[in-house]
Order: sequence, then structure tokens, then C-alpha cells
Amino acid sequence: MDKLFDAIRSGHLSHAYIIEGDALSGKYETAKRAAMAILCHEMPGEGCGRCSVCRKIEHENHEDIYHVYADESSLKDGAIAELQENLRHKPSAGERNIAIVEDADTMTVRAQNRFLKTLEEPNPGTVIFLLSENRDNLLPTIKSRCVTYRMPQVFDETNPYIELAAELLEKAEENVCFWEIKESLEKKVKDRKSAMAFLDAAEILLMRYFTGREKSMWSPEHIREVVDYVEEARKDINFNVNYKYALKNMLLKAGM
Repeated sequence: MDKLFDAIRSGHLSHAYIIEGDALSGKYETAKRAAMAILCHEMPGEGCGRCSVCRKIEHENHEDIYHVYADESSLKDGAIAELQENLRHKPSAGERNIAIVEDADTMTVRAQNRFLKTLEEPNPGTVIFLLSENRDNLLPTIKSRCVTYRMPQVFDETNPYIELAAELLEKAEENVCFWEIKESLEKKVKDRKSAMAFLDAAEILLMRYFTGREKSMWSPEHIREVVDYVEEARKDINFNVNYKYALKNMLLKAGM
């Protein structure tokens, strides 16, 4: 992400960026940091983290930053229409409007075609961050008008979803019964977004098991199978299968 902040410091900003990464990669936090770097008057290009502008961004109440995200399984046309209307207004507090669009890769085709108009003819000073797990779900016309940055995969053992995945995988290795594992999962995973974060965490841990960076009683062959079931659950959720059903199906297939 250094190139993004180099562009901000040099003043060579694009009007639109795709920030791609898994649910644990910190895409949203990176977009907020970039917004601070763009709007902060105390430390332009960096963001001081202390001034009123940075504090408003941190607390998500800055007048000129518009944040939209998916409703249930997708980012709807109505949310994009409202965002477009907001971006037509002149900034209230500074010289730029900034949009942070979470779950951008879940936009309906209709919403993407609508948003294309904003990407083609943005108001002066507008900067748009499209946060995506898989940019391939975006239309080619959207991708061609954005600069893309890929977030590196980060292993943070203190992340609650990493902790949950480690707990459940350990129970699975110890042959704890399916219903106990399912109940533990349902206590922490309450919606589609947290389900995707858990799947990302599980896949990170499984790959660490496979490469020997973490110890596991499972064979490499079984680890590969479980990774396949995790990917299948992710695809099911992306295709609007109920996240509870997708996770339950994954646990059953993986023998957890």
C-alpha cells in the first residue's frame, strides 16, 4: 500500500481506487488512513491522527466522507443512487468528498452500471475507494477506471476470528462432536460479514498447518480437503446461499 500513500503525498491522486483483500486484511482501516492523509491539514499526506479532521474520520462522522456497505448479501442499487446524490454536493468542510464503498464486489450489475457514471464523470476533488474481496466480480468497465491495490494477507493471532478458527479447528482435531462445534461457531458468527471473516481466518490457519508453520494432527491431504470445503462455503455465500446453511454444510463435509 506504500504506492497509494506515495500518490497522496505527491498530490498525484486518482479519482478512484479498488482496495482488494480478504475480510481480515484491514481494507476499511486502510481507506480511513488514506482519508486522513488526504484531508488532514496538520500533516498532509500522512494524517496526524490528533486534529479535529482526523478524529472525525476515526469516529466515522466526517461531513465529507460517505460510507456505504452491503445490505445482507449485496450492495443494492438504492444505496448507490443515494451515494451518487451525496457526491454531487460540494464538500461541507474542505475541498474533497470521499466515498468508502465496502463490499463493492457484491454490487448488483444494475448498481455497477449506475455507479459507472460517477466513475466516468466525478465531481472535482472526489476520491472513491471501492473495497473488494474479489475484483473479478466487478465489471471490466469499473475496473478499467480504478487504480487497484492488493492488501497483503496478515496473520494476527489476536484477531477474534483467528482465535475462533483456531479453537474450532482444535476441537475438530480432537473429534469434539459436530453440534458442540456448530454451537460455538453460531455464538460468534452472527451475519454474512462475520461468516466471511471466519472463513478467511480458517483458510489462513489451514494453510499454516499445511506448510508446517503451525502444528496439526491432520494429514496434508485432509487439510487440502478442508480448504476446498472452506472455499465452497465462501462461494455459496457469495451466491446468496444463507450463511448459516453454508457454514453448517462446511462443518459436515469437513467432518467437524
